Amino acid sequence: MQLLGKPLAARVTAEVRQRLSALGFAPHLVSVVASGDPATLIYVESKRRQAEKLGVRLSVRDLGAEVSQDELHAALHQLSEDESVQGIVLELPLAPHLDPDAALRQIVHPRDIEGLTPANLALVSAGREAEALLPPTPRSVRFLLREVLQLSGARIAIVGPGRTVGRPLAWMLNNRGATVTLCNEFTRDLGAVLAPQDAVVVAVGRAGLLRPEHVQPHHVVIDAGINVTASGVVGDAAPQVGEVVRAFTPVPGGVGPLTSALMFQNLVRAVRLQRGEKVE
Repeated sequence: MQLLGKPLAARVTAEVRQRLSALGFAPHLVSVVASGDPATLIYVESKRRQAEKLGVRLSVRDLGAEVSQDELHAALHQLSEDESVQGIVLELPLAPHLDPDAALRQIVHPRDIEGLTPANLALVSAGREAEALLPPTPRSVRFLLREVLQLSGARIAIVGPGRTVGRPLAWMLNNRGATVTLCNEFTRDLGAVLAPQDAVVVAVGRAGLLRPEHVQPHHVVIDAGINVTASGVVGDAAPQVGEVVRAFTPVPGGVGPLTSALMFQNLVRAVRLQRGEKVE
């Protein structure tokens, strides 16, 4: 069975449109680009089109590939202090000479729409999700898992301990009562480790990493990997994995569409946090 993100994204988007309308104004989201990467600008343009459909004002602050770390920090600090800005997205990856971790520390956590600042991640790890903005990709994974699993008591393995997906997802699943096994490139006998799990999430960025011999018929597989190959965009799971397991997410079409919708849901949450409201 395929777990498709688009129907769920449509549901989330309808809710976001309703909540945005109830705010009484058009929130201002700023996308900060510091890479000179044409692919990033294409992605940002896609966000702009979606923002227009939702009634969100999206501005792009393109600092160029030659911007210094200090200049980037100054721009992010200025946006964090600007009361007319409700959300900030620092588009990753940055130019090679820039430190993304240092840059993310310049964004105040209630405006961090990607949920990647240390403050937001610390709140998630402490089990205080109601006070945080959660990273949209891990949220998308958890959302999809809930379609087929009762998270409380579920055994879920995450292959890939990255800071944008794997690590925050481990906390987020644990916050819902799941028992989490975190695997990495040094995990021995991966198939044996995964065998007793109810679900496997793979988020490494290596095409074909998860193979049929690693999975079981009872598994749910969520593929959060994105890899650009000569044949197109593929995930981290080999296509044959879908023939073995009981449910899986295709790439493209699985995690991605829902992630985009959840980013705009974060913007609504950001406005409420900035107003001092309690959010769920």
